[in-house]
Amino acid sequence: MSGTNLEKMSRKELFELRDQVEKALIDAEKRERKEALEAAEKAAAEFGFSLSELAKGNPTSGKTTKAKYKNPADPNQTWSGRGRKPQWIHDALKSGANISDLEI
Repeated sequence: MSGTNLEKMSRKELFELRDQVEKALIDAEKRERKEALEAAEKAAAEFGFSLSELAKGNPTSGKTTKAKYKNPADPNQTWSGRGRKPQWIHDALKSGANISDLEI
């Protein structure tokens, strides 16, 4: 491309060149994505995984934790003790209940 003098090209030639560059950019992106995917698959295989296994994320994610506490006023409301306390826990503690009173 070092021999191309853009200043001497006509508008038509410049548009054609632009179209060729855009196509070349799309082709280069496809090629680089394929190469990146192949490299990622090879790296995963070195650790004994497939890329799809790694893409699933943490194997423990999505598992529910067993409830440890339940609302005496509404037994359908439970809490595992992890994460933010539900409002009914706050309300029970404010009213003088002990957290152990809410254990299942």
